[in-house]
Amino acid sequence: MFVVGLDCVDPRLVFEQWRDDLPTLSQLMREGMYGRLRSSEPPITVPAWASMLSGKDPGELGIYGFRNRADYSYNRMQIATSRAVTHPRIWDILGEQGLKSVVVGVPQTYPVRPINGWLISSFLTPPGAQQWTYPASLAAEVEKVLGGEPYEFDVMNFRTEDKARLLEDIYRMTEKRFRVLHHLMDKPWDFFIFVEMGTDRIHHGLWKYMDPRHRKHVPGNPFQNAIHDYYVYLDREIGRLLDRLDGDTMVLVVSDHGARPMEGGFAINEWLIQEGYLVLKEYPDRVVPMEKVVVDWSRTRAWGSGGYYARIHLNVQGREPQGIIPPERYEVERDILKAKLEATLDENGQRMGTVVRKPEDIYREVNNIPPDLLVYLGNLAWRSVGSVGLGRLHTFENDTGPDDANHDWEGIFILWDPKERLGGQEVQGLQLQHVAGMIQDWVIGKRGE
Repeated sequence: MFVVGLDCVDPRLVFEQWRDDLPTLSQLMREGMYGRLRSSEPPITVPAWASMLSGKDPGELGIYGFRNRADYSYNRMQIATSRAVTHPRIWDILGEQGLKSVVVGVPQTYPVRPINGWLISSFLTPPGAQQWTYPASLAAEVEKVLGGEPYEFDVMNFRTEDKARLLEDIYRMTEKRFRVLHHLMDKPWDFFIFVEMGTDRIHHGLWKYMDPRHRKHVPGNPFQNAIHDYYVYLDREIGRLLDRLDGDTMVLVVSDHGARPMEGGFAINEWLIQEGYLVLKEYPDRVVPMEKVVVDWSRTRAWGSGGYYARIHLNVQGREPQGIIPPERYEVERDILKAKLEATLDENGQRMGTVVRKPEDIYREVNNIPPDLLVYLGNLAWRSVGSVGLGRLHTFENDTGPDDANHDWEGIFILWDPKERLGGQEVQGLQLQHVAGMIQDWVIGKRGE
C-alpha cells in the first residue's frame, strides 16, 4: 500500500472546485472510491495524524494539541513529540508481521524510533537535530540525493507578509521531498507513507487571495491562482510517483482535516476577563501572551489557550495549586461556562455558532491532562486568540502572525485498487480513526493472498 498524506487538504477543492485540473487524483477517484474523512477532535495536525495511524482517539492518546499541560500547574506545557505517542502506529503493527515500511514526514516521528524499514522525521524536527532518519545512515543517502543541499522538514516563518518568499520556500521544500521519495521507492517496502506539509502552509499563508468568501479577499490579486497552481504541481508529482508502482499496490490519498476561511480571532482570555472568570493583578499596556500576564489565581475560576480552537482550564480546589472552584461545584460551573461560550457573539452581535465539548463526552478514554472544555469558536470559523491586552474581543489580525485559514472538520479519502475498479463510488460516514485498521487489513490481507 502506498499512502499519500496531504496535510489540511479540503474536499471542496479536490472533489469539486479543481477536480478537472487534477488528472492524477481525478483518475484515482474515477476508478476507485472516495469521500469526506471526518477529522479528530480537535481537527489539528497534532493529534490528527497520530489518531489516524494508531486508530486511537485523542483522549486515548492523551494528546490535545501541539502543546499540552505537563501537570496541573498554571504554565508548564510540553510539546507532543514522538515520545507522547505511546500506542503503536500502523508501521509498528506491520513491522511485527515482518513487513517493511517507508515513513516520510509523518507528524510526531521525532525523536526517531527504530522501525522495520526507513523513516525520515517530520516538521517538528528541531534545527540541527543529530538524528532525523532511521537508520541513521539514511541521512547520508538523503544528502547525496539532494546534492549536498539540506533536507527541509518545513517552511520557516510561514506566517509572513512576504508571500513571494513563502511560495518559493514551499516549492523548494516540496521539490526536495519528492526527489527523496523517488529514491526511497527503490527500497524493498510493503507499506509506504509520506505527509506533505506544503498544503497546510500555503493554505494558512495564502487562502484569502484565493477564496471570495474570505473577508480580506481582493479579486484579481497577484496570488489569486497560487494555491490552485501548487495543487496542479502536486498532482503531477504524485502522478510521477504512482507511475512507478507495480500492479499489486493499493493507493490511498488522505488529509487529516480540511480548511476554511478564517473570519477572525476571538480573544478568549479577554472574554473570560469580561465575564469575571479570569482576574489579573494588572492589565497589560500592550498585547502579551497569557503566560506573561500576572494573574490573581486566588480570584480566577478559568483561563484559556489560543490556537485553531480554544482550550478552557478551570481552577479547581485540590487540583490546581491555588484552585478556588470546590470539586463538588465543578460540574455546575463547567455547565454554566459551556452555555455562556456557546452563546458568544460575533462583531455584529450575532451568535457565532460556537460548539463546546466536554472531553469525556467525545473520547473513549481521557488520558493525561485534557482541557476542561474544548471550544470551537464559530464552529471553527474563528481562531482562538490567547493573548491579553487587546482591549476588545474580536480581532482581524492574528496574534502569532498573518494567517488566512482555519481548520475544518472534513479532510479527503481516496482509495484506488489496481485489481478492482470501484467505479468512482462516493462513500459516506468515513472517520479518520478507522484508517489504521483499514490499512492493516488491506496490507496483511494482500500478503496472505
